[in-house]
Amino acid sequence: MSTVRLTTAQGLVRYLAALHTDSGDGRVPLFGGVFAIFGHGNVAGIGEALFRHREALPTYRAHNEQAMAHAAIAYAKAHMRRRMMACTTSIGPGATNLVTAAALAHVNRLPVLFLPGDVFMSRAPDPALQQVEDFHDGGVSANDCFKPVSRYFDRIAYPEQLLTALPRAIHVLTDPALCGPVTLALPQDVQTMAYDFPEDFFSPSAIVFRAPPPMEAELARTVAVLRESKRPLIVAGGGVLYGLASEALRAFADTHGVPVAETQAGKGALPWDHPLQLGAIGVTGSTAANALAREADVVLAIGTRLQDFTTGSHSLATQARLVSLNVNVFDALKWRGVELLADARLGLEALSHAMPGWKSASAWQSKATKAAKDWRAAVDRVTGRREVELPYEGEVIGAVQRSAANSAHSPSSDIVVCAAGTLPAELHKLWRSATPGGYHMEYGYSCMGYEIAGGLGVKMARPEREVIVMVGDGSYLMLNSEIATSVMLGKKLIIVVLDNQGYGCINRLQQACGGEPFNNLFDDCTQGPDGAPRIDFAAHAASLGALAENVKTIPQLEAAMARARAADRTYLICIETDPDRTTTEGGCWWEVAVPEVSDREEVRKARHAYEHDKRQQKP
Repeated sequence: MSTVRLTTAQGLVRYLAALHTDSGDGRVPLFGGVFAIFGHGNVAGIGEALFRHREALPTYRAHNEQAMAHAAIAYAKAHMRRRMMACTTSIGPGATNLVTAAALAHVNRLPVLFLPGDVFMSRAPDPALQQVEDFHDGGVSANDCFKPVSRYFDRIAYPEQLLTALPRAIHVLTDPALCGPVTLALPQDVQTMAYDFPEDFFSPSAIVFRAPPPMEAELARTVAVLRESKRPLIVAGGGVLYGLASEALRAFADTHGVPVAETQAGKGALPWDHPLQLGAIGVTGSTAANALAREADVVLAIGTRLQDFTTGSHSLATQARLVSLNVNVFDALKWRGVELLADARLGLEALSHAMPGWKSASAWQSKATKAAKDWRAAVDRVTGRREVELPYEGEVIGAVQRSAANSAHSPSSDIVVCAAGTLPAELHKLWRSATPGGYHMEYGYSCMGYEIAGGLGVKMARPEREVIVMVGDGSYLMLNSEIATSVMLGKKLIIVVLDNQGYGCINRLQQACGGEPFNNLFDDCTQGPDGAPRIDFAAHAASLGALAENVKTIPQLEAAMARARAADRTYLICIETDPDRTTTEGGCWWEVAVPEVSDREEVRKARHAYEHDKRQQKP
């Protein structure tokens, strides 16, 4: 057997660089690159190996470990989980800065490979710089924090361990049901140890993404439920996009007359102007989708985790039978649904083939198409141009979308990126996405700070498309340093900052629960003698190398968007917005527990309403 002598780090990097998959554009590397922030725990081992393979596996420098992981995760999401990236850090804070991003990837079922440095396996310099000492377990390091937020975790103690660990890691990263973050902790002395690796280990077969077909018994049971349905409703989740099932979804809806509502992760699975497209569902849902959800007799949930925002904390569509088409049995079994374990595309095609001639009731189709048309008119009204002293998110969204009409890109090529605050609710209702992937929302973890770093990852995956990051001032202040990375890499973003002087979303929720405005908007926070800061977001972005400007009105925003689209590098526009106004159309109840005892009358009233709404939940 032919062998090659390499260090652990060299063997790992060479293996990653050798991985390829077949796409519609031909053979492409599975890994688009590695984000790296070097420290004493990875610069000599992993750093040397990455330099050797920098042509086949590019290395990108970032400014914050959590942010670079967000960018890597967004890159995978933009590729519908068919390409991905790795992230390497030193030990200690470099590693633990990745943990929030690992949780985000875990919740959203997105692939990313974490390669944090670890303390010496030999224990010779124990305790090493940045080592977390556990007084009860000598084998624990900071990297053990990754265990609950990784789909697969391993600590590499010997070079030859890679022969087992790497194929397992890639299996998890590319399996439709297991997909999520993988952590391979790399003690810094082990990174530099040498081993005679088999040469054929570095000639792996092309990665083939699995698409499991449905079992006949489960298919027959699902068909029996659907055939009895007169008023079915499809809830399209992220699995429709990741399964490349958008065309199958359209064909199923057209053939069988079934209206479609979309989750945050599934938005864009069906074009916004399709006659049976009801729009967003749930807490951030449209009037049309939520109304029909309350009347449906069967809900066909496709590729969705059925989180509380989708189900209205399980108070929406409680009268309907649930059928779950999903690759993941954990999701398919939720809420006692009839499970159909299968790839979204293969499952939809099999269902359609097994039900020739079946359609929903004609009255149901008529109601759905009218509701969808009425909702599109409502969106036109909400997002239309109007003169206001202080705009709110809906008006800003309308201006951003209108700006595409006169751009070099077609409106359908824009990709909007967002994550947390009020914007996810408004975008879920109001953003019009015509193509899969045109709506990029991280709302499984709702992680403030994802937006700009995520936008960078999307742009790296889709450089030919205009990537528009919409972000509140609160999220911007949490994590903005990858503006500098976008400038350094020449990956242009358009960043629209909506400045409502604090955490407007939670301020409204606080008051809805009976609380006094407190510690959310700047004006309601503890302040020193100089008061709250007046932040110039444009000046800040310019200091990081971006082009930037502040605007006051919607017409000014539209003009600035034209300049931003014509610019050759990252461009930030900041506009002040109203922290109180929101889109009143749509939505449904969301469970947020209210104190049972309080000296505030407002809280007691909110508790009474909470107890009433709790009774609507399906047990």
